[in-house]
Amino acid sequence: MAAALRRTTAASTYCRIQAVWLIATGHAPRAAAQITGLSPRTIHRCVQRYLATRRPGDLADAPRSGRPPGSARITAARIRAALRRKPWRLGYATNGWTVALLASYLSHRYACPITPDTLRRRMRALGLRWKRPRYVYATKDPHRAQKKGALFAA
Repeated sequence: MAAALRRTTAASTYCRIQAVWLIATGHAPRAAAQITGLSPRTIHRCVQRYLATRRPGDLADAPRSGRPPGSARITAARIRAALRRKPWRLGYATNGWTVALLASYLSHRYACPITPDTLRRRMRALGLRWKRPRYVYATKDPHRAQKKGALFAA
């Protein structure tokens, strides 16, 4: 049990294993409930679950489906395809994509709303990094006077 306490990373699982360990070392269920913050009824269920299999891993939460993804029509392939296109060819007055502009384009294109935050999170999950364009100041041509002729010779 002590090894299972050291290995676990989830707080809920840690509390359950700790509760079973406290009961095994002779603490009363109410005392274990005060220490762990669980109810005595939950502690009783955890002890019953542990005694059934004798595996601390069975006290972990079961996988859950979670909230369904929003804007499911905007897939990774569609995001990548949109990034390959130039915004000015699609009628936008810019040369590069911003997250807000790309989210707006994808929302209109696929009739499925997506917020910039959601798009940024999906792009990060795809391994895409967003970098701002770096502006470089132009240097004067050292041979400008020679190229322009007599106007700039003076």
